[in-house]
Amino acid sequence: MTLRDADRADPSRIDHAHVEEAYARWAPIYDRVFTAVMRPGRQAAAAAINALGAPDRPIEVLDVGVGTGLELPMFSAHVRLTGIDLSEPMLQIARRRVADLGLGNVEALLAMDAMNLTFADDEFDAVVSPYVITTVPDPARTLEEMVRVTRPGGSIVLVNHVGAESGPIAAIEGWLGRRAQKLGWRPEFPWSVIGDWAAGRPDVRLVERRTLPPLGLFTLARFEKSQSG
Repeated sequence: MTLRDADRADPSRIDHAHVEEAYARWAPIYDRVFTAVMRPGRQAAAAAINALGAPDRPIEVLDVGVGTGLELPMFSAHVRLTGIDLSEPMLQIARRRVADLGLGNVEALLAMDAMNLTFADDEFDAVVSPYVITTVPDPARTLEEMVRVTRPGGSIVLVNHVGAESGPIAAIEGWLGRRAQKLGWRPEFPWSVIGDWAAGRPDVRLVERRTLPPLGLFTLARFEKSQSG
């Protein structure tokens, strides 16, 4: 079976090629389409990170899946940011945003695979990742990489859509799920993908989980890496 045959057999399957193709299409219109609906989640994620440091205590933070950089202006000046994304067209928009807004706390915006981060172990005080886990081919591997680059005692903040278990929304997500390759993300995404991963990591503790507007469609989850690493 060829790759394209596999795609036709399972249209909910996504890989890097699907994601890059989809976000190259989304890049020119992404901000217009998604700014409003995803703003509460980005604000919540930035607030969770901002609370970790202080003006006299800067922190180094990795933004995984920074995209067009919509959340970058939401971080406090003491948050020193490195952003990565698979999509170069999205990053080009993020770089223009940083330049236009004079965001001096953004240290780098790099093209990189979230499943294979090139950073050293324990390099960042925290990792933030809004709306990314549903877009990667292997969510568990991506989460493993986030933990690896987080220092002991550091935080990992995720915001993501969690699929409905039943009802009309679940039916809509099922219909959209058969178009995941075109969308570039999985509309059907159970909490168990994250929860089961966390349950298998004794060095990672879930400290916060809450739904976010609009309509509870998104969930913020905050994890802490144990001091022992």
